Amino acid sequence: MTLFITAICLILVSAFLAPCTRKGSIFWDTCSLGCGLAGTMLGLGATLVALANPEGAALIWPWPGVGGLFVLRLDGLSAVFLLPAFLICGAGLLYGSGYWPCKDQPASSAWLRFFYPLLGAAIGILLTAGNGLVFLFAWEIMALCGYFLVVTEREQEEVQQAGFLYIAATHTATLALFALFALLGDAALFSALPAVGSLDGSTPLATTLFFLALFGFGFKAGIMPLHIWLPKAHAAAPSHVSALLSGVMIKMGIYGLVRTTSFFHAIPSWWGWTILGLGVLSSILGVIFAIAQHDLKRLLAYHSVENIGIILLGFGVALLGRSYGVAAMVALGLAGALLHVINHGLFKALLFLSAGSVIHATGTRELNRYGGLLRPMPFTGLFFLGGAIAICGLPPMNGFVSEWLIYLGLFQGSQPLAASLPSVLLAAPALAMTGGLALLCFAKVFGLAFLGTARSDLGAAHEAPKAMLTGMGVLLAACLAIGLLPRMVYPLLHAATLAWLPTATPPAITLNALAPAGFISLSALLLLILLGLFIRKLRPRQEFPSVPTWGCGYAHALPRAQYSASSFAELITGLFDWFLRRQVHEVKPQGGLPNQAQFATHTPDLVLDLGITPFCSLLATSAAWIRHRLQHGIVGLYLLYPALTLCILLVLAL
Repeated sequence: MTLFITAICLILVSAFLAPCTRKGSIFWDTCSLGCGLAGTMLGLGATLVALANPEGAALIWPWPGVGGLFVLRLDGLSAVFLLPAFLICGAGLLYGSGYWPCKDQPASSAWLRFFYPLLGAAIGILLTAGNGLVFLFAWEIMALCGYFLVVTEREQEEVQQAGFLYIAATHTATLALFALFALLGDAALFSALPAVGSLDGSTPLATTLFFLALFGFGFKAGIMPLHIWLPKAHAAAPSHVSALLSGVMIKMGIYGLVRTTSFFHAIPSWWGWTILGLGVLSSILGVIFAIAQHDLKRLLAYHSVENIGIILLGFGVALLGRSYGVAAMVALGLAGALLHVINHGLFKALLFLSAGSVIHATGTRELNRYGGLLRPMPFTGLFFLGGAIAICGLPPMNGFVSEWLIYLGLFQGSQPLAASLPSVLLAAPALAMTGGLALLCFAKVFGLAFLGTARSDLGAAHEAPKAMLTGMGVLLAACLAIGLLPRMVYPLLHAATLAWLPTATPPAITLNALAPAGFISLSALLLLILLGLFIRKLRPRQEFPSVPTWGCGYAHALPRAQYSASSFAELITGLFDWFLRRQVHEVKPQGGLPNQAQFATHTPDLVLDLGITPFCSLLATSAAWIRHRLQHGIVGLYLLYPALTLCILLVLAL
């Protein structure tokens, strides 16, 4: 805990040095960056050291001002979330020094330099909070820092709207969490959270607590249909902020759900069915909405909804394993879910940072304006391709490992109860469908952005600075390491599983027995084949004269003749048109020699744009109508209103 507290303090020092950089001081900017990187590395070390102690580590201080205790506890479950949090925070700090340099934009850079590490420190405290008071305190700081980071470019109306939607959603969730801790009692709020397995899950109070946790933490995680704030906030924020929001902050909702369910024993099976159903809904709908997007960062944001759904699939399997007493389901489901928490944090942060490099070089987020970026930006293209392979769940990257564990939990874990749990197997086709659609989506993104020719004049696109490339390289190396050597994270996942299970529960079956890592050789073989093909391509070959292919009279294909974001996805989005409610803008060619033809689509968000926004507009219109009818400027009528109200209250009281 000494290492951990030192790490948090260094990260806070990094934040509080930021105001010194408002005039463009390179010295103070370097000091702030150095303290932040040192803090994240110490945090990683403290997390790994804590794993050596099965009981974890704790720190308890009196908190005289509130009459409670300041309690921090670091156990296996916290460690799973802390490792990607520190790693992504450090990579984001390094990336931000090149993406948003202090010398070019000192004021906004100081703003980011202050709130970015402050958000990282709040997340670290939140993940180790030992009572409700510390948890809510860190939760509110995290929420406010997230808001200030989202509205960094607040002179834009789109950013202001995204910030307002984010802060409204996050405080709605916070109200549910206040109710959750109030029902847990004073001891949980001021002293210590309930012990693992100490509460009965079959009582009406447990049902209320479960729904409050599902709503409050689900809003933060972006579970469909509570995802309304997520696409706009991720698109509006600077790219390294989006990486931290998507890779780390939304996982605090998953952490809260997992931690809250650990308090209960005798968990009813419908909890697991509910989580499993929400996982299927979020994963499939998230990737379908992602395919229909034209904005690169909105597309990645909807993929966050998809991957939260995949995490919920694994967690739902673990809950069902607890309910039906199947240890294999518990071990594989929870391990797959928690490993996907780590994996999604790494590859989604890598994708957002790569997307930020593209935006940094081109000045736009529109996919339809990209093309041919692989030549001027080869390293960024490589990093984006690595993240795309990982998010599609393909070997040899890390996304394959966590999804493979969830598959094993669905198939192998449900075998003893195949007669009574047929619905578990329905989640496997949903997971397979999600993977296939994700592959289609990233074939579209990589093809439109990095292959072909430029679709518009974007100026001289250039490779990202070294600081940005280093941040992306660290994340790609981590993704590849877990993909090739998954057994190195098995002890971490086993410790987290034991921290989630009640002490009276027999130890879970080891992952080495349930999920032998034989596929590593296949991944390594695939990597060697690719390396061999690359080396062969570099070997000098006999030169032949190069002549252009006859192109039917066209020297070069027009950029507009290439696929667009709408046309590439038309086959799939057309199948779901009844659900997506797309707005199609089409100009068909007319005559024998048409002058123009155009096809474009816009896909509104089903919940926000077609549900909440029209309802709020109707509510505002109705309120304006009532106000116009009731407010006449006559004082006597104004006095009559409270008098009538008092009469009604008296009648009700009698």
